[in-house]
Amino acid sequence: MTIDFAKIKTFSAADRVNLVTTESLAQMRRETCKPNWDAEGFDELCDRIVTARKNGKAVILSMGAHVIKKGLSPYLIDMMRENIITHIAGNGACSIHDFELCYLGGTSENVATAIEDGSFGMWEETGAWMNEAIQQGAAQDMGYGESLAVYMKENPARFPYTNYCVLYQAYMLKLPITYHIALGTDIIHQHPTVDFSAIGKTSGIDFKKMCESVAGLEGGVFLNFGSGVIGPEVFLKALSIARNLGHGVQDIVTANFDLRHVSDVHGSKNQTDPDYYYRPVKNVVCRPTSRGGKGWHFCGDHIETIPALYSRVMEKI
Repeated sequence: MTIDFAKIKTFSAADRVNLVTTESLAQMRRETCKPNWDAEGFDELCDRIVTARKNGKAVILSMGAHVIKKGLSPYLIDMMRENIITHIAGNGACSIHDFELCYLGGTSENVATAIEDGSFGMWEETGAWMNEAIQQGAAQDMGYGESLAVYMKENPARFPYTNYCVLYQAYMLKLPITYHIALGTDIIHQHPTVDFSAIGKTSGIDFKKMCESVAGLEGGVFLNFGSGVIGPEVFLKALSIARNLGHGVQDIVTANFDLRHVSDVHGSKNQTDPDYYYRPVKNVVCRPTSRGGKGWHFCGDHIETIPALYSRVMEKI
């Protein structure tokens, strides 16, 4: 049996109920503006971030999509504007939720019910416009993130909410915003107009941009918020490339923020321990700092940890 993508039925997102809206982003900012979250080592991490930026060193923030879905985009945008974050990286879902907020003012459908009839992810505007942007960008040798931002800039009437859009604001600030795509994982891969070669090309260009940032990470900081596989794996490969090409990148600070508690982050684990297979600790906290630097794992909800990071760093700069 051959699957014919041309026969896939799509629906307008204008009629969709969204679990996250621009109004909820603003409300979240008001509710979390005075965070009280803390953890052992957190203050030292914030000191390291401030020191890195004062010395002109990179601070890379990698994230999973729940950072956007939790309504925390305003904090990321402020940290970019305040010259704290120098590079933002994400998976495909990050780009989709950010893109939807920018054109629709809302994102995050009810997957549990939509998957029952095959309507999950079948949103015409999201799929058509994002795939169009990626294909246009690929033709001009742009990366995935840049392709989306340029498309937004060239079609302003479609995107009334750019103030809330992390990728657009990063582009306007001339900061790298890169997306690292696993084919078949994102709803725009379900759209009839999908071009996987364009997605691969633009994401490949973004990976090279990530390698360039990691190559300059000596004395800098890498932060991972909630990316369980893509972020840690991309970082480890970029770090290997950087070192292979002669960039030392040994004196670095790394931190992983997630809901998962890990009992002994730096202890040796055997393969019967489930924590052995937890990529963020292995590929962010431990392996990259084995010959220098320092790594932390912090357990907490993004709703608490990101406002806390923003608040603490802003107090110190």
